[in-house]
Amino acid sequence: MRYRLEGPQMDLFAKTKPVEGTLGSWAERTHGLCAFPKLRGEISNRMSFGGRECVVWSINNYLGLANDPEIRAVDAKAAAEYGLAAPMGSRMMSGESDELEYLEGELADYAGKPAAFFMNFGYPGMSSMIDALAGRHDVIVYDAHCHACIVDGVVLHQGKHFAFPHNDIDALTDLLERVSAQLHPSGGILVVTEGVFGMSGDLGRLDEIVRLKERFDFRLLVDDAHGFGVTGPTGGGTGEHFGVQDGIDLYFGTFAKAGASIGAFVAGASEVVSFLRYNTRSQIFSKGLPMPVVVGNRARLRLMRTRPEAREALWSVAGLLQRELRARGLEVGATQSPVTPVYLDMDTEGAVEFIRRLRDEHGVFASLVTYPVVPRGVTQLRLTPTALHTADDVARTAEAIEKVYFDLVGRA
Repeated sequence: MRYRLEGPQMDLFAKTKPVEGTLGSWAERTHGLCAFPKLRGEISNRMSFGGRECVVWSINNYLGLANDPEIRAVDAKAAAEYGLAAPMGSRMMSGESDELEYLEGELADYAGKPAAFFMNFGYPGMSSMIDALAGRHDVIVYDAHCHACIVDGVVLHQGKHFAFPHNDIDALTDLLERVSAQLHPSGGILVVTEGVFGMSGDLGRLDEIVRLKERFDFRLLVDDAHGFGVTGPTGGGTGEHFGVQDGIDLYFGTFAKAGASIGAFVAGASEVVSFLRYNTRSQIFSKGLPMPVVVGNRARLRLMRTRPEAREALWSVAGLLQRELRARGLEVGATQSPVTPVYLDMDTEGAVEFIRRLRDEHGVFASLVTYPVVPRGVTQLRLTPTALHTADDVARTAEAIEKVYFDLVGRA
């Protein structure tokens, strides 16, 4: 029997015509330009867009490993040896391997933790890990600017959760006082923040958050996707940069940024990592990554640890880029990392025209981001420097952004 409610009803799919949503509403005007553009050619600082060579600032290749000859050789050899089918099935059921275990041991050592658990992808790994850790009596406290993967993990949580204003330690302190006073006897507190915030480029105040553990009983989870392999004296991450890695209970990194690959990991105490291995649903119920990815990630990790010159080149380019943009009157915020935002005082319509002219007239490819990628009311470029970019790339880009932007909005 088919039931019908009385009165008018809406077809579930009605909302898809036309494409709706904050990003989808721009689909007709921006598809192929700001959304789903096609870059062609070897992954590098210069690639082809729309038939023209452009300086590219929109790829996650911090250390320039994507087309490194040594990496390509390892990838090719592993693909020839294993193909893309192995392992067949989930890791828990039939997908374990020596290579995965070696990789986890190497990651734990690099992160300065007793153990590590490698995950297929960062986004579902983080969301599912939060879901596994926090029960209904536990409370999650997180930075309001945390990545969507963290927010989605919080949404899965059946208990209470609270966001504190971005990097506001006083607000976090007040929140921890209130939460601690009202905590269920069988509940705990999980604080979640980022090492490097991927859109603004500023660092999480990890040193101050770790010091709060002297006053409050909580566990700290840090998403360091943009810090792993990049920040700290050895590239060990933002915790290493601040000298507080030991105070981070769970350290999360990914190969999608500095590693120019895929896959993520969480490192921490052995018993906690073992718990996550058996309770993180996104990993239990998904097929393992192909073996060439695992083997290739071991090679990438080795180069992260043994090629400080790539990290130094990255920071040199990033510093030069940020200085040039500031010198030309452009607002790059408080970035403390290679992530380089350029904040645009224009609506999204104007910003789309800005992007079009930047690419068509000057051959500079940068990504436009707006809500919900960044907070409401913010329109920005997000430039991602790499070790492969040159001083000429920086000069060309800074000059182009200055010219197009001030042509459109004028100078104050």
